[in-house]
Amino acid sequence: MNDLIQSVGEALRLLTSLDPDLLEIVGLSLRVSLSAVALAALIGLPLGAAIALFRFPGRQALVVLLNALMGLPPVVVGLVVYLMLSRSGPLGVLGLLFTPGAMIAAQVILVLPIVAALTRQAMEDLWSEYEEQLRSLGSTTARAIPTLLWDGRFTLLTGILAGFGRASAEVGAVMIVGGNIDHVTRVMTTAIALETSKGDLPLALGLGIVLLTLTILVNGTAELVRRWSKDWAG
Repeated sequence: MNDLIQSVGEALRLLTSLDPDLLEIVGLSLRVSLSAVALAALIGLPLGAAIALFRFPGRQALVVLLNALMGLPPVVVGLVVYLMLSRSGPLGVLGLLFTPGAMIAAQVILVLPIVAALTRQAMEDLWSEYEEQLRSLGSTTARAIPTLLWDGRFTLLTGILAGFGRASAEVGAVMIVGGNIDHVTRVMTTAIALETSKGDLPLALGLGIVLLTLTILVNGTAELVRRWSKDWAG
């Protein structure tokens, strides 16, 4: 019990003193996750909207696949990205394996289905509500996409925050493609796993507190966005 109390006290000291190693790990974690979410949103928002509004052969199968990909096992994603970026893989010449770039790529694959699937659902609901009005104003399906994306921005922001929550808490894929290299690819989740196995509980606890706080902030922001969107719509 005394050891636990001492570890918690040391963890709080690391946080309050802004320990450089801890800040470096947290900073890299945020940089990787925010970059991945930004790229996933850039691709997923128009992709989800296009699937929602356009009708084409195989659309329903694509919707089912997109929903299924929301539950992608991170270790499988990590393995696939590893094989693609390894020296013998098709993208090995890029030299991205065991770099933050590889970690971002893995997180994009994990977050993209979440953003695209939630966007598709939101856009389908908005399209069913405003299709007649938009067509009466002379808008084509393609031209309606930016309008609907803007109108559903609060709902879409909630989906993006959900994607960020998954990215920031992910450990399996980034461990495989990043290698958990000190001062290079060590992020909060992989550092917590490593430091716990080494018995260095203060750093693991400190990072755990930061990660838990971040999770609470993301979920709290998502809830505020939901309430704000209801008040704005009302």
